[in-house]
This record gives sequence, C-alpha cells and structure tokens, in this order.
Amino acid sequence: MKNHSRSFLLAACLLLCGTLAQAVPPADRAFAVVDSVQMPAWVEHNGVRQPLEPGKALQNRDRVLTGADARVLIQLAEGSAVKLGENAQLDLNALGWRENRVFTAALDVARGAFRFTTDVFAKLQQKRAVNVRIATITAGIRGTDLWGSSDAERDLVCLLEGRITVWHPQDEVREMSEALSFYVVPKGAAPEPVGSVDPEQVRKWSAQTEVQAGSGYVQRGGQWKLELAVVEAKTDALALYDRARAAGYAVGIKPQRAEGGGYRYSLRVTQLASQAEAVVLAEKLKLTLGLTAPLVTRQ
Repeated sequence: MKNHSRSFLLAACLLLCGTLAQAVPPADRAFAVVDSVQMPAWVEHNGVRQPLEPGKALQNRDRVLTGADARVLIQLAEGSAVKLGENAQLDLNALGWRENRVFTAALDVARGAFRFTTDVFAKLQQKRAVNVRIATITAGIRGTDLWGSSDAERDLVCLLEGRITVWHPQDEVREMSEALSFYVVPKGAAPEPVGSVDPEQVRKWSAQTEVQAGSGYVQRGGQWKLELAVVEAKTDALALYDRARAAGYAVGIKPQRAEGGGYRYSLRVTQLASQAEAVVLAEKLKLTLGLTAPLVTRQ
C-alpha cells in the first residue's frame, strides 16, 4: 500500500508540477522566501520535514534546520535578510502585516549562528517590527544589522549597525546603539555587561552565516543542474530520492522515455549557482550517497 501511495504521489507531482510552480506566491507576496542554500538543510511544516530549496515560500510557524557545514539565506517580505549557519534551528513565528504596511516577525533561534541584515535586498525595504530571540536573549529590531549565536557555552547578540533593545529574564532592558557592541549570557550564569568586540572577531563570526563559494550551493535563478543518476526501475528511483531528501538535499525526479517504451527516471538537483558549484556538489554527493557518475549540465 505504501509503494502504491508513493507511486501515486510521484505521478501527481509530475502532472501538476507546472501548475504548482505558477501557484507559488512571488517573493514580494510571500512572508519569507528561500534565496540560497548550502545543503544539507530542511524545513518542517506541520510536522513534515522536507529538504530546503531556493524559491521555497516559507509560512508562519515553519521551522528551518541546517546540517553540518550548511548555510541558508532567506528573504523576508519587507526586504530584510535572514542568514543561518551550520547546525542551526530557526522557528518563524508571527509572520504577517499590520496596519500601515508594517511587516511583523518573531524569529526564534534555538541554536546555531544567525544574522539579520537589511543590506542584501535593500531596494525592497519597508517598515518592520521584528523581534529575534536567540535562546535566552530577545532583541527588538528597528531597521538594523545584528549577528547572534547560541551554543553549549553561551547565548550572544552583537550589534553591527543601527539600534536594538535587548532583554533577558535575569537582567533589565538594555538599549544598544554602538556598532560592534555585544551582549552575552553564559549558560547557567547571569548576563554580562554590554561590551565591545574587535572588528576581526566580527568578520570571523559573520563568516559563519555566509553562503560559501565553492561549497556546491544552490541559488534562486541558478542555471546549472546536477543529474545524480538515471534509474531504470521506479522503485529504485524512489529509494534514492527518499535517501537524498532525508539527507537534506533537494533532489527531484524527471521521467524520460526509454527506447522500446516505458520510462527511465532522472534524479537531479537544479538551481546550482554555477558550473563550478555543480561540480563541487557532484563530488560531495558521490561520497554522501554512493553515486558513480553524476553529470553536470546547464538547465
């Protein structure tokens, strides 16, 4: 019964893919849209986990997760950008619009490195009321740029530009307006006073949330694809498809007519940022999925 259901879903996806592609809200109408992904990464919606891919419209209460050496860039509806580092978890809450076209969001970072910035998609910026919670620290944002992280040792927020209000259950509300000032709370201890950080340290922190060239990343509008394999049996195609997607790689299936009738099944990753990125991903997936001869081509 399970195989029958999966076969039906595969057929339905193939028949409806063109219609669904047109039905996805454009970036200026969705609350949040995935721009770039350094895989592996996933999104959980209503308890269902799927690999994250460029162009994916994210919804209220979605959870974004990243794996080892992963990065994600997300565009919010009012024009700001959210960046995630490896082994991170971000919950998207309170996404919406209130009167006077003010965009709202509550971004809950349970673990990992995070950046909120307004200089990536600057031309689209509108008014915003965004709160970011990095584990135990909450920061109220009013048009600014900040970096933060939560790990086993501490929770930290660093102001890169603008102004934020931070608070913690064991501390008073604090206003931060000095660039490169930071607020840190060691695990199991009281918050420390606001301090300042060296620009070189900020560059190192910022690199933890930047999509890296030469990582095999995919990007909205990318023109290259990687064909993992062409499989004769539908059951084998579905098995590889499930394994790749469970590992956090946004693999799709495309049937191809075979000589003598019937179909073969091409498994592929699309929207790679460049030929070089596609080659890097091919080498990575050879090891991760045990592939033999993945093929890089233009879409």
